[in-house]
Amino acid sequence: MLTIKRLSFDEAQILIDGAAEKARELNIPMCTAVTDESGHLIKFDRMDGGKVSSISIAIDKAFTGAVARKGTHIYNELCQSGKPTFGIHVTNGGHFSIIGGGLPVAVDGQIVGGIGVSSGTAHEDLICAEAALAYFYAKTGFSA
Repeated sequence: MLTIKRLSFDEAQILIDGAAEKARELNIPMCTAVTDESGHLIKFDRMDGGKVSSISIAIDKAFTGAVARKGTHIYNELCQSGKPTFGIHVTNGGHFSIIGGGLPVAVDGQIVGGIGVSSGTAHEDLICAEAALAYFYAKTGFSA
């Protein structure tokens, strides 16, 4: 029997709040998605002005962070022609993202979900995702 830790709806909102706070600071309206550890959507938020095209991108980034257990920016580096993971971006029904801005969410060393942020550059999206994690750990008292 397995015991699985999973983000709650309220914890997903904390992550979204952290991303939104940084997005407002950067003056970039973001789309933010939070998934459970299996990559299934828990909560999504699109700030006023967030790009319509970024809705599915944010969800795919959160999916990838959760199920691949690494940041999407890492897979961007690994998914180059001639490297062993080249082509991974077309797996999982096309939902595997290699665009920066998706991260796993860990609690006590266990992946409990993923967060994906999109509407800025890949670097800006990653900054917001990292800020969301920092905000989450500060508000909940959990550790990665």
